[in-house]
Formats: sequence, C-alpha cells, structure tokens
Amino acid sequence: MAPGTEDLSSDVSADVATAMARPGNARMTPEERIAALTDGLHTILERAVESPSHWQVLLNASATLWRYSGGNVALLMMQMAQRGTEQPTLVAGYKEWERHGRTVLKGEHALWVIAPRTSRVQQLTLPDGTRQRIPAGEQLPRGAVDGGKKTIITGWRGQAVFDVSQTQGTPLLVPRAIDGPGAEAAALWGSLERVAARHGFTVDVTAAQYGLTSGFTDFNEHRVQVGAWLSPEERTAVLAHELGHVLLHGPDDDVGRLYGSSTDHRGLAEVEAESVAYTVLKAHGIDRGPQSATYLAGWADAVIEAENDAVNHGGGIRLPVLRVDIAKSVLGRVTAASKGILELTHPPGLGGKISAADADPRLNPAGSYAGPEQTVRSADGPVMAGP
Repeated sequence: MAPGTEDLSSDVSADVATAMARPGNARMTPEERIAALTDGLHTILERAVESPSHWQVLLNASATLWRYSGGNVALLMMQMAQRGTEQPTLVAGYKEWERHGRTVLKGEHALWVIAPRTSRVQQLTLPDGTRQRIPAGEQLPRGAVDGGKKTIITGWRGQAVFDVSQTQGTPLLVPRAIDGPGAEAAALWGSLERVAARHGFTVDVTAAQYGLTSGFTDFNEHRVQVGAWLSPEERTAVLAHELGHVLLHGPDDDVGRLYGSSTDHRGLAEVEAESVAYTVLKAHGIDRGPQSATYLAGWADAVIEAENDAVNHGGGIRLPVLRVDIAKSVLGRVTAASKGILELTHPPGLGGKISAADADPRLNPAGSYAGPEQTVRSADGPVMAGP
C-alpha cells in the first residue's frame, strides 16, 4: 500500500516547521516568504531523495493536484499535513472562491505557493540587427522592427491560497472515477493512443519484444511498441510509461540524455517514465502501486548516479548537478509531462484548481459535491463532502 501523507509529515515536519511556518506571517517581506518557501521545498526534496516511499507520496499528491507544478504540490501537501488536516484536493485564492459562491472560514490560515511575477514586453529588432525588449506600450525606436508582444517572468512571489476544506458555501460538483479499474483502463488506452498521435508517434501492439521488454519507444521510427501478451490493464500501464519516455527522453533533450534513455532502460529515465505512468493512472483512479514498486525502489540510487554523471558531464551545458536540484528537476519534469497527458485524457476531478470548472464544462454527472457540513451517501448519487 502506498504511504500516506501523514507518514511523510511525521518524518519531516520537525525539519521544516520553521521554514514552512514563516510564510503565514503577514509581516514577512516578499523576499523572506520566497526564501522560506524555497527552504521548505528543498527540505522536502532532500528527504524524498532518501526514501522511495516519500517520492511516492509526492506522486500521490501530484495525481490529485496535477494542474500545479511539482514544487507547489509538495508545498501544499506539507503545509496541510503539518496542520494535521487531510491532503489538499481543490485550491484557489480568496477572491476566486468568492466567484464560485464559497467563502473562506473564519480563522483559517492561508496556504502558500510560489507564483511567477510577469511583465508584458514588446520584442523588437534594431536597425543594427540587435534584439531588444521594451515595456509593452512604449514607442518603438526609429527603424526598429516589431517582433510582437510577449509575457516574460521577471521574478517570483508567494501567493496565498485555500483548500476547499477551508471554505463553505455553494456546493461544487466534482467528477469522480467510475468504479471498475478494467473499464477505466480500456477507456484510457484510447486516450493515450491519441496522446501518442499528438506527438507524432504510432502505437503498435506486437509480440516483437517478447522476452525482452513489455514496451519500447523507437524515436527514429516514431513508434511505441506494447506487448501483445499483456492484459488490457497492463497494456494501458505500459503505454503510459512509454509516453513518459516520448515526452521526456527525446534525442534533443540534454537533461533527458543525462538521466538515461528509453533504449538502455537505466537510471532516472526509467524512474521518470514510471513516475509519469503512476501519476497518470492514479489520476484516472487506477492504483499502480505494486507494479511501480520495482521501478521506484531505485529512485534514490538513480538520483545519486545522475549526480555523479552530471559532475563529469562536459560540453558547457547547464544541467542540474546537486542532488536536491536533480530531485527538483525530476519532479518538475514528471509533473509537467503528466499534466501534458492528463489535459488530453481528461481524468475525473479538477486537477486541484477550482478554475478548471469554468475552463472544462465536461463535468461527469456522477461526482462529488464539496460544500455542506455533513457527508451523505446514496447508492447512485454523488457524495456530499466538505466543511
């Protein structure tokens, strides 16, 4: 069974209490808050490198909060766990909750995530060929060629958000997974095939790799092979794993090359691919825990191996070198790839962001309502839950 959030909390709460408590102090400067959040995240990742079970807890949270970055998933999970409350499920800002007819309960303290500071700029090319950016709206220098407007990240800030468990008001319909993993896996297979096609890959169910590997990604032929001898559920899991390779380990990905490849099946390449598969399947209500155990068990050793490889890697390419930076890189890559897949396969739930209810009208009639102060279950209807 996968470890619970409380297991991770009991191990690391003492280590990160100072760093994670300070963001709730309104008198902190923005710089102090970002520093405290970053310190807390590094502590979480350092502990996750030491233990595959801690890494799996992060993946469990990512499967629910898949619209958030990996770093913010870790921060949200730890802040909720330290307060002795359940794992976050739907998170939004104060005003955003109000727009959905819900208000933050009196006395609730904000959760903090790291959000970018952005600026709108005008891109241009000067007569001498040099490129320049100026604030959007400013007059272009004489002879400059307009290169269009672009939004760029200029820095980072702490953003206050609240989980649905910290709010009350209008019930919110949230889709839920259909009972029966077999039916869910069969439906997911077709969606994963479409993801592969979106990236220019065909999927072949074949016995060509029998005795060697259950799945194989051929970047030269843009083809994914899945074992014909596997059950429908196993085929779906293998295809999700191979899509992790498709999105993360192409020949032009310098970081992917450092971590391994789908050809040699080694190191972090396999951990990354299986982490993507684990997250995608869990978001669709399919527990991949036992099958993923052999892949994820080597997580810590793979990070250490990648750290050693990075130190010896030449070519002047900027790569993650420190162990915690590699862990942060892997978490970011896994959650980004998982999001890219889940946005096309449409799992139940809203991915942790309440704004997704506006962006995605495909709400499943069989769902969960967050809102009332009690839980009421019916045989066929939705589940009423919330503060």
